[in-house]
Amino acid sequence: MWGLAALPQAAANAVFTVRRAALGVERRDRYTQRLFSTARPAKTMTESVLDYMTRLGQAARSASRVLARASTAQKNRALQAAAAALDAARSDLTAANELDLAAARANGLEPAMVDRLALTPAVIDSMIEGLRQVAKLPDPIGEIRDMRYLPSGIQVGKMRVPLGVIGIIYESRPNVTIDAASLCLKSGNATILRGGSEAIHSNQAIARCIQLGLAEAGLPASAVQVVETTDRAAVGALITMPEFVDVIVPRGGKGLIERISRDAKVPVIKHLDGVCHVYIDVAADLDKAIRVADNAKTHRYSPCNAMETLLVHAAVADKVLPPLAAIYRDKGVELRGDAATRALLGSGVLEASEDDWFAEYNAPILAVRIVDSLDAAIEHINHYGSQHTDAIITENFSDARRFLTEVDSASVMVNASTRFADGFEYGLGAEIGISTDKLHARGPVGLDGLTSEKYVVFGDGHIRT
Repeated sequence: MWGLAALPQAAANAVFTVRRAALGVERRDRYTQRLFSTARPAKTMTESVLDYMTRLGQAARSASRVLARASTAQKNRALQAAAAALDAARSDLTAANELDLAAARANGLEPAMVDRLALTPAVIDSMIEGLRQVAKLPDPIGEIRDMRYLPSGIQVGKMRVPLGVIGIIYESRPNVTIDAASLCLKSGNATILRGGSEAIHSNQAIARCIQLGLAEAGLPASAVQVVETTDRAAVGALITMPEFVDVIVPRGGKGLIERISRDAKVPVIKHLDGVCHVYIDVAADLDKAIRVADNAKTHRYSPCNAMETLLVHAAVADKVLPPLAAIYRDKGVELRGDAATRALLGSGVLEASEDDWFAEYNAPILAVRIVDSLDAAIEHINHYGSQHTDAIITENFSDARRFLTEVDSASVMVNASTRFADGFEYGLGAEIGISTDKLHARGPVGLDGLTSEKYVVFGDGHIRT
């Protein structure tokens, strides 16, 4: 628990301001492998780590019962107070983040990972806006739908309820701490957050602001707990405590997620890869195609919704690929293409291997393939893709409908960049992660994805005969 004395003065002052106002917020896999161990058997964990994680779990379970009955106003008050605390603590956040950035550079962290780690003024602004946006979202908890009378006379419906306690394991992006905390809080869930050791100072600074928000709203500090130890055994403990944790959400490299999915004793909401495609159809508006294909790849290279493979119909390849190749060349994007692509664009395009079609680069590298038909594009995506996000650029309604129907991905788009595939852009406030699973939650997991439903029955002394 964080006491006011342990908090940055600026952030503490923000809380009092809020109170007064109330009276009148092999690449990545190799890296994550260093950060998070495979879940270890209990016998390899130190007793102190097990005891610590057990205490967190017990406290979270207790807090989850308080959150389940917390009012919408109370939860929103906590979010708004946390946003104010973040805004006031900018210098503290920056100072803490600089410690993490310096250590990351000294340890040879890849540039894409350093980018994820940075708490720039824009990122802090985004965290604050995310909290305020989640506060404005409708509260799903307690909503009852599909009420109907049955012949027996009872009335049956479904009520939306929290999942309970959510454990979140993530790598370098400290803003995930806010995204996860805000969504879990608004959906009535307690959460245990285990960030990477490379972001420990940033995550703890953010946690202090969250604690201020909880205190302001009269909610238990254990509603949001950030794991303070960097001991990797904490991950193994967190994913094997079904008595305390109801679901795990991992955010990191494929290797990390595979290991957690294999070793966890609680359900996991996950996606393994972000191998996203843009297909430029024979009926594409070429200006739209160039604009979307540029943005989908070069807006940012590290997110899981960045395009990794570009598919182009052979009939328009000579019109759209040369200008796109020039854009990519100017932005330093390495192209790897099939034989047809190399024949069109020249030796500056490297030969794509079979592995390239499966690759999530998280880097300025793009695989390019020319296809003969919509059928071939759909077949390629369903074979090599990760069921994350895929887009078609076309003016043909029938082609768009076929693509939407036949591409088996969590997000399927028409004439839009794959970079929209996150919760903030879907109007969910933010997302706690992307799910490519087909049960419970799929696509960006926002408030509804962090809830379940139970049946509620109303009678008036009815008995079964």
